[in-house]
Amino acid sequence: MPPFSIVIITKNEEEYLPILLESIKYQTLQPHEIIVADAGSTDATPQIAQKYGARLIPGGMPSKGRNAGAQASTTDNLLFLDSDVELKDPKFLEKAWQDFHEQEFDVATVDVDPKSSNWWDWLSHKLYNRYVRLWGARHPHAPGFCILARKKMHERSGGFDELIVFCEDHEYAHRAVKKHGAKFGFIKNVSVPVSVRRMDRDGRLNIAVKYLLGELHFLFLGPIRDEKFKYTFGYEKHKREK
Repeated sequence: MPPFSIVIITKNEEEYLPILLESIKYQTLQPHEIIVADAGSTDATPQIAQKYGARLIPGGMPSKGRNAGAQASTTDNLLFLDSDVELKDPKFLEKAWQDFHEQEFDVATVDVDPKSSNWWDWLSHKLYNRYVRLWGARHPHAPGFCILARKKMHERSGGFDELIVFCEDHEYAHRAVKKHGAKFGFIKNVSVPVSVRRMDRDGRLNIAVKYLLGELHFLFLGPIRDEKFKYTFGYEKHKREK
């Protein structure tokens, strides 16, 4: 299997980052390197990253952090992960990269499952998975939770647009396919469990409306380059406790 790099973006992720890094440690297929692009954490995030042997580099907002991680990587294959996911299946990386190369993808993603027992969380995630699969490569969606990409494609397409403040991950996949001829698809037989902390913090209805409006904006008006959706990055402790 060709070597690959994992790029994780962080800001104050001392609660979730250890869970992800621990799950990576027990994967049957190991990355060549783990790069943590940190946006100035004020908690123990940098120390945790270094404890697990990750390479720590300066990050920023999601697009900037992912681009910095890709630039710092030393392999031809990239896996972008958010810090609040967990690779519960020990064969996740093995299965994902095998399918990625067998289907000759340039950029790909996986289904997402909520780390929750709430029925609404499971229903909303199932509906999301079905929705984006129906669009497929006609209107690609690749949530930043988990994106696999060839570094050459990433560089050819110019990486993530750092001026986009919301849904920059979907725009990344869309631009790679529509403007640079990348082959996009969904990895078979794997899914990634993701935290529902944003729903807990902001409310499930608010999140649903925000992402619906974001999707409509992208479909009919193009990428979102202003702050109308009030996206925040990072989870300071005092915000979690409110």
